[in-house]
Amino acid sequence: GAARNIEGGGSLSIFATCLVDTGSRMDDVIYEEFKGTGNSEMILDRKLQERRTFPAINIPASGTRREEMLLAPEVMRQVILLRKMLSAVGQIEGTELLLQRLGKTKTNKEFLAAIAKSMEEK
Repeated sequence: GAARNIEGGGSLSIFATCLVDTGSRMDDVIYEEFKGTGNSEMILDRKLQERRTFPAINIPASGTRREEMLLAPEVMRQVILLRKMLSAVGQIEGTELLLQRLGKTKTNKEFLAAIAKSMEEK
């Protein structure tokens, strides 16, 4: 079991997977029930996988609840700009563009600053 007697609190991280779009109503019900309990979701994309684009993550559909509590205000602003850029070009093209740009930077900070700069120039 996961129950622990931890003085002063603690946390428990669980990573789970769920197959959806199976055509089974029961699978859908189970998925919807568990979906509400998580605070972060990473949605994989079959079309990206078929194109051999990895990681095959559906970036617009993935995320963390209350990320504004995890990120500094400037970083949050840059993440919002990144999402706008990705939604403007479409799922597959956006992911491929993101991977190209990630390869040209050494840190997340550098990457987000470059994205924000390119978005502000438009």
